[in-house]
Amino acid sequence: MDLRDQICCFTGHRILPANATTAILRNLDSILLPLIERKVRVFWLGGALGFDTLAAEHLLKLKQQYPQIVIYLALPFEEYRNRWSETQKNRAANIDAQADQIVYCSHTPSKGAFLQRNRYMVDQSRYCIAYCNRSAGGTAYTLRYAQQKGLVIQNLFPL
Repeated sequence: MDLRDQICCFTGHRILPANATTAILRNLDSILLPLIERKVRVFWLGGALGFDTLAAEHLLKLKQQYPQIVIYLALPFEEYRNRWSETQKNRAANIDAQADQIVYCSHTPSKGAFLQRNRYMVDQSRYCIAYCNRSAGGTAYTLRYAQQKGLVIQNLFPL
């Protein structure tokens, strides 16, 4: 068995539609739970606002029921969250404290560091769970890269 068969990454927009959280989580469970039953146990998240935060917090809850889950964060660079609000920083700190590992993909802040982070997560994975409703931007780029790499992709949009 290829180790990547046990690994899933996430990609999604920073801004999610208002009142979509319940539907996103319901659809997320319909994809996540069968993957966990198939022995997918490692989950890579990019530590961004929006979908990444929602998925990370949900995985942390699922980890109570499925302790075999391993949560890794791939962050673009160390100062990545400096401009976030205190509330956003506190949510991120809570996720970071419970993550199994945090990897910084670049030493220097740059737009390229975000692309490097996204490629890094895809390169580790067999599966990709996304929330993407546009054909441009970082999430769309990551999905195209995942498709080129042959990942099994599940897009939660449309709900």
